[in-house]
Amino acid sequence: MTSKIIRRKRTLRVKRKLRIRSKIFGHATAPRLSIFRSNRYFYAQAIDDVKAVTLASVDGKKMGLKCNKEDVKKIAKALADALKAKNINEVIFDRNGYLYHGVVASFADSLRENGITL
Repeated sequence: MTSKIIRRKRTLRVKRKLRIRSKIFGHATAPRLSIFRSNRYFYAQAIDDVKAVTLASVDGKKMGLKCNKEDVKKIAKALADALKAKNINEVIFDRNGYLYHGVVASFADSLRENGITL
C-alpha cells in the first residue's frame, strides 16, 4: 500500500477511537478494558479512569503468543484470571478504534466464556 492509503487508514482509526472513547468511562467496579493489536502481538489492560491506574494487564509479546484467533483466546483467559483475582467480573470494552471482527471479536467472546461480563 502506498503511504497515502496507510495515512488515511490510520486517520480513520484515530477518529473512530476518539468517538468511542468520548462515550465510555471505567471505574473501580467496572474498569475500561482497552486493547491494542499490532500485526504481530495483542495487548489488553483494565483501567480505572477515576484514579487513572491500570488494574490488570496482559502482554501477548511477553507470553510468546501471536495476534491470531487461537492465541488471543489464551490471552483472554490470562486476563480473565487476573481480573477474577481482583474480584472484577464486569468490564467496559474499549475496542480502541478497531473493527469488531476477527481477532477483536474472538478476544471478547473468549472473555465472556471465561466469566467476564462485557
